[in-house]
Amino acid sequence: MPPLPGSGLAKGLAVTLRTMTRKTVTEQYPDVQPELPPRSRGVIGLFEENCTVCMLCARECPDWCIYIDSHKETSPPAAPGGRERSRNVLDRFAIDFSLCMYCGICIEVCPFDALFWSPEFEYAETDIHELTHERDKLREWMWTVPEPPALDPAAEEPKEIAAARKAADKLAAQLAQEQREQLSRQDENGGTP
Repeated sequence: MPPLPGSGLAKGLAVTLRTMTRKTVTEQYPDVQPELPPRSRGVIGLFEENCTVCMLCARECPDWCIYIDSHKETSPPAAPGGRERSRNVLDRFAIDFSLCMYCGICIEVCPFDALFWSPEFEYAETDIHELTHERDKLREWMWTVPEPPALDPAAEEPKEIAAARKAADKLAAQLAQEQREQLSRQDENGGTP
């Protein structure tokens, strides 16, 4: 059945009337921060301790707005006869927000959770050259990143936590066994270790 003539106009007027009769709530913005959705995208925060300088974020960025500089350091062997280890050390990590299109690819491809979305959106600058933010500024925004939501109580435990708990339980059992053996040796020797 075809719609009645003017039914679209009536629906539009009904929406307008419903909106007009609703009580408005004005938030005083600088004093009261808005409630942002959990997946809102502000700026990118850097958790520098997790960064291994793999440069995956810079390679995958479609805008080429991430600048990374690093150098290699070698550390002496941990045990005699071992070999030296080399690792990348981060010298510079910068994001040019005048080029960034906030696609989030850099955050998604980071294998070590070094990049996060921050809900911070008050970062306007008066000069376009100041929109390239270095790692100190990116580190400051990391503290505005909200905590991840809690796991569902019915969900299964993550494999990483289960493996760590299994290793800790094994170590605790091993230490308890060594203590029992040590006590039994003390009893055999008449109380002397």
